[in-house]
Amino acid sequence: MCLHRVMDRSWMKKSRRETSYEDGVEEFLNFAYQDLPPDSEILCPCKKCKNRINQTRDEVKTHLRCDGILQGYTSWVHHGENYERPTIAFDDVPNMTTLSATGIVQGHRDGGSDSIEELLHAAFGRAAGMLEGEADDFQARFACMEHNALEDINVNSSEGDDLRRDHNIYARFLKDAHVRLYPDCKYSRLSFLVHLYHLKCLHGWSQESFASLLGLLSAVLPREANLPKTYYEAKKIIRGLGLDYVKIHACPKDCMLFRGEHAKNDVCHVCGSSRWKVVKENLSSAKPKGKRKPTKVLRYFPLIPRIQRLFSTTKTSDDMRWHEEARTKDGKLRHPADGEAWKEFDDRHPEFAADARNVRLGLASDGFNPFGNQNLKHSTWPVMLVPYNLPPWICMKQTSFMFSMIIPGPDSPGNDIDVYLQPLIDELILLWDGVETFDASSKKEFHLKAALLWTINDFPALGYLSGWSTGGTYACPACGPATKSFRLKHGKKSCYMGHRRWLPENHRYRRQRMQFDGSIETELAPKTMSVSTILKMLEGREFVLGKKVSIAKKDKKKSKNKEVADESAKKRKRKTKGQNNESNGSVSQEVKNPKDWLKKRSVFFNLPYWEQNRLRHNLDVMHLEKNVSDNFISTLLAICHKTKDDLNARLDLVELRIREDLHPVVHNDGKHTIPDAPFTMSREKKEILCSVIKNLRTPDGYASNISRCVNMKDFTLSGLKSHDNHVLLHDILPVALRSCYPSKDVMRIVVELSNFFKMLCSKVIDVDELVKLQESIVMTLCDMERTFLPSFFTVSVHLMVHLVDEVKHGGPVQYRWMYPMERYETSFSLHCCCQ
Repeated sequence: MCLHRVMDRSWMKKSRRETSYEDGVEEFLNFAYQDLPPDSEILCPCKKCKNRINQTRDEVKTHLRCDGILQGYTSWVHHGENYERPTIAFDDVPNMTTLSATGIVQGHRDGGSDSIEELLHAAFGRAAGMLEGEADDFQARFACMEHNALEDINVNSSEGDDLRRDHNIYARFLKDAHVRLYPDCKYSRLSFLVHLYHLKCLHGWSQESFASLLGLLSAVLPREANLPKTYYEAKKIIRGLGLDYVKIHACPKDCMLFRGEHAKNDVCHVCGSSRWKVVKENLSSAKPKGKRKPTKVLRYFPLIPRIQRLFSTTKTSDDMRWHEEARTKDGKLRHPADGEAWKEFDDRHPEFAADARNVRLGLASDGFNPFGNQNLKHSTWPVMLVPYNLPPWICMKQTSFMFSMIIPGPDSPGNDIDVYLQPLIDELILLWDGVETFDASSKKEFHLKAALLWTINDFPALGYLSGWSTGGTYACPACGPATKSFRLKHGKKSCYMGHRRWLPENHRYRRQRMQFDGSIETELAPKTMSVSTILKMLEGREFVLGKKVSIAKKDKKKSKNKEVADESAKKRKRKTKGQNNESNGSVSQEVKNPKDWLKKRSVFFNLPYWEQNRLRHNLDVMHLEKNVSDNFISTLLAICHKTKDDLNARLDLVELRIREDLHPVVHNDGKHTIPDAPFTMSREKKEILCSVIKNLRTPDGYASNISRCVNMKDFTLSGLKSHDNHVLLHDILPVALRSCYPSKDVMRIVVELSNFFKMLCSKVIDVDELVKLQESIVMTLCDMERTFLPSFFTVSVHLMVHLVDEVKHGGPVQYRWMYPMERYETSFSLHCCCQ
């Protein structure tokens, strides 16, 4: 009998002040210590320790009463309880880098059999599941497998070969799983190697150190143990348990992959670059010596077997139906399934929505330096997939992410990332048609489908994946050709204002010129750029991917660009002086074609459903918060080289003929004096603000040590991470500025922005409140245009006006920002030495 079915766990969700909660804590402690000495320590399951720190009984009791028990920890596997069928794909662990070795073997302290047989069942779900129920004991099942099972497989020849191979591998592992390491040992050789290899991966042991440990263990343990003595031998034994990856050679200039019809080519058919590295010894010889090495290798992790493994255990199989069967449906936004994009996708594809097991995916990618050396320029791009069927407490955990590929460095793939995504797109097309998959929950096969809903990236990577250039005149991917911007002559960058378009038609701000950009606003809010607009821009255009095309094409392109430049120069010469833009006083701008902002046809349009997706590329709230916070802090503290208020910014006001009270004053000696603006802080106020942040003490786990970023000598902040800006903008800055704000207008703007991002980042959102939130951010942006200089309005500031619509479509931002992915990438660099 499973104890977790008998014992009542409802007390875990009650208030800590209730008697039933206190009784539940006592019941939990009695259960945890039933086989342990009273003075021993156990893992503390409070919300603070999260089963990572060992504590005494009294300390655990205090923690549970003060901090509460970890929600979701309903199966007490770290305290002596066993699963009926363990969760293999998604264990409730906080982080790979912080998991203790004690937790790994905690379930074996009672001296019982380890769970290697259940792990094998999960790894070979279909092959093992077809035999389930034929016999209860191992000997009968193994004999049945060897003699009878393969004869009863009713599948086609190719599928039967795959299943027969899985049966053979499963039989070998199952046999090894019941051969003890030595007499009276609770570990088999297989389970011992699995646990040892698990520790190697968790703690970043190198292959050499792992081999040395195997050698030592072989010498210490009895001869009957028969342990492998090298890393290669150990990997050979357990290789079949994991999911393999494929190495695909790539052109060094990112033009193509050597796969399919080009798999046997030696040179790139686009640029002519060699597939192989040039070795000095082979330059003189006609025939190369030894095995040739490729110049660039893509490591691709096939998606279909990884999705199928989600259904190999009953626990994960049930979790994959959570979004339909267990989700709270009260009209509020708690999960992507509550958003308009998910519902609209289901309405457009009813056959896909009919089975709750069909998987919805999100794709995330970003470049990082795996070596952690800031002096070394290197950018490796992992691509990850997020299965959104899962409940919130599992969905965005690192253990839930599925690796898709690792795009090698040292340079970023840029717009050529489509070349590397092609194997994934091919698999997604197959998954849209469906693949046969064994469901451990129903003990039957079903037709599994999967679809990609959207991508999650920072703003530059959004441009790489969508093909829309995220810089210059039409940088906003939502407004597209309707983006309102102009080039600052002295600041030498684009300014994105024009937020009065989102105001009601009769609003007084629309008629005010000098407080804004010098023009009266008559336009209405632009509609989000549609797919039909994008496809129309792509008509008749051809794109060649790769960092460098062939010499002939390159010369032809240079010649064409020169002709276009000469033609535009002649047109500018004929232009009269009266044709300059007088509405804002700036110099005339060359009219640019929005088509030029589409650098390619995105590879995602190869998916049959991609054109109909409501939300295709998410704006990353994490990086937008960071950029907006940086703008405020650097401008308020006048941080050199980062402030948006300098002489060039004031000279742009002169060019635009607005805000005369802020124009620089020119003296007889030619020097300029910049008058104070509403956001200018005196030295005394800067000191107060910096001292508040410097002396700030926050609860453990709330934020990093932000005080280390404060320089009290120059009154500046530097080295802030994304989450530091998140905490500053949400909670610290509105409070810290109360006693030193430069003006009431600035103080009001900071408070309104803080409230906006707090509501935007809520885990539960009322849809009716989003209308008010959109009106609030529009007014805040307009007030910012009246208070701050045009140089303040980078594209990140403008993109805030689109965030509310994205929440309506995609649900809470916690499922669509880069925090989990970037933290996952940090763990990669920690394990980079694991060779």
